[in-house]
Amino acid sequence: MAAHGMLRHMETREYADAGLKVTLDGAVATLLLNRPEARNAQHPALWAAMAEAIDSFGEEIRVVVVRGSGGTFSAGLDLALLDPSRAGEADSMVALAARGPEAIIDQIDVYQQPFVKLADPRFISIAVVDGFAIGAGFQLALCCDLRLVADDARLCMKEPALGLVPDLVGTKPLVEAVGYARALEICATARWVSGEEAGRIGLAQVVAPATELDAELATLIGGLTQHPAAAVRATTELLHDASARTLDEQRLAERTAQAARFGELAAAFQ
Repeated sequence: MAAHGMLRHMETREYADAGLKVTLDGAVATLLLNRPEARNAQHPALWAAMAEAIDSFGEEIRVVVVRGSGGTFSAGLDLALLDPSRAGEADSMVALAARGPEAIIDQIDVYQQPFVKLADPRFISIAVVDGFAIGAGFQLALCCDLRLVADDARLCMKEPALGLVPDLVGTKPLVEAVGYARALEICATARWVSGEEAGRIGLAQVVAPATELDAELATLIGGLTQHPAAAVRATTELLHDASARTLDEQRLAERTAQAARFGELAAAFQ
């Protein structure tokens, strides 16, 4: 899916040990969670690979698609990481828990990095959710700018049911999407949210049958890439930071961004 006015270029990068496949196609990068045998369960090596891949994207990338292989988005954290018999392994959560609060806080900060990077206004990120998005999977979808969800998909913030809290950057976008009360109800009950409900309450921007997700994705990408990249990026930055600004701060940001756009347009006509 090449962007309007750009030459098509295809490149695939394999992070096989991490369970990640990255495809660059013109202005579109796709991060494919590629552990279908484990329903794309997540682990630290996957997060590190995702962060590395996102950092490598150049200015030509306008859209980043995140999806899972094998008919499901992600079943969440790989529960093998919680196995006490694996406490001696480097990525063991059991071993991490024994290191004390400061070490836990610092390590989770590292784990959070790819989730944070998906909100980079250099590009627009899209989660394509089919099958299950549980725990870390739900949070991965939440960290994307837009969510395209199958109508029969099932999403769940499972962490409270396991005695944990959501800690992969999912709480803020969840509250922003559905409000505090609904976010609290979804998390505290750890209930299932259907794809249909996700669209109704504002979690999903597009809801479609699973068989139509690819077509809907192509339409969405076409719309997102048809206008000048610099203008879309500047608008994305304005919207991304709007909730953290006062009205006067946002007005100033708008004026400043527009001055830059006028300057670029004027230069183009000279």
